[in-house]
Amino acid sequence: MPGFPATPDDQPLAPPERLASLTEREREVMTLAAHGKSDTEIAGALCVSPLTVRGHIQHAMTKLDARDRTQLVVIAYQNGLVAPRPAPGS
Repeated sequence: MPGFPATPDDQPLAPPERLASLTEREREVMTLAAHGKSDTEIAGALCVSPLTVRGHIQHAMTKLDARDRTQLVVIAYQNGLVAPRPAPGS
């Protein structure tokens, strides 16, 4: 799937089934949030407003029954949207 969010080392991951209900932009915002980016940083990277980012986060939370942003990050890692970084020295 071209344009699917990539891991920090730019290796695209297969689209996770649980995240199929999300739009491409929602997955992209979720990926950046999982990498620790703030709404303002995500907005700058995607050329949208922080309010738009917040809307995408809220939509993703609703679709995935997540209680908060932290749970979205956990879901992103559990479903392979982002890959864990190797431990230092590994």
